Amino acid sequence: MAQAAGQEQGQGRERGERGERGRGGRGRGERRERQREERDSGGIVDKLVHINRVAKVVKGGKRFAFAALVVVGDQKGRVGYGHGKAREVPEAIRKATEAAKRAMVRVSLREGRTLHHDVEGHHGSGRVILRAAPPGTGIIAGGPMRAVFETVGVADIVAKSLGSSNPYNMVRATFNGLKLQDAPRSVAARRGMKVSELQSRRGKIDAEAE
Repeated sequence: MAQAAGQEQGQGRERGERGERGRGGRGRGERRERQREERDSGGIVDKLVHINRVAKVVKGGKRFAFAALVVVGDQKGRVGYGHGKAREVPEAIRKATEAAKRAMVRVSLREGRTLHHDVEGHHGSGRVILRAAPPGTGIIAGGPMRAVFETVGVADIVAKSLGSSNPYNMVRATFNGLKLQDAPRSVAARRGMKVSELQSRRGKIDAEAE
């Protein structure tokens, strides 16, 4: 009886240790948390926009692979997108993420939250309209465009896709629109004016239009 009780206690401790490992330090949750911390420590946020299975026809049949579209950004005005293809999904995502980091560009934002002005972006059959919005509006956009705005750090924007629903064309058209953003400082420098003078002239024009 005593020996059986000892065996039951030993099995109970073993089950408890396994449960603690599953819930805590050595379980799957900690690995995910550690990966999240490593990603955040670099200041780069990545989002998987689209993944597609593709096939290559060869002599012996078809070879299947996966193509991934990833958007990365530091949520402070820098953003990039990349495409990767591999036989396995994780490898395709890794290739796309590395390509996106190499292709990051700087986007000029007003007050670090929205666009300076309304703009229209094009790429192929993709056409998007991006409009600046007041504080509290949030990101009114869907699908691939939302991923781009979240990674670049835009907090208030209204966007609409009027062309192709292909995620690649939508992302490229969105990047085209973001690259067309022009800050008042750069416009004033080109015209040989001060920013305050440029803004006062814009206010007069708006008042006359009303």
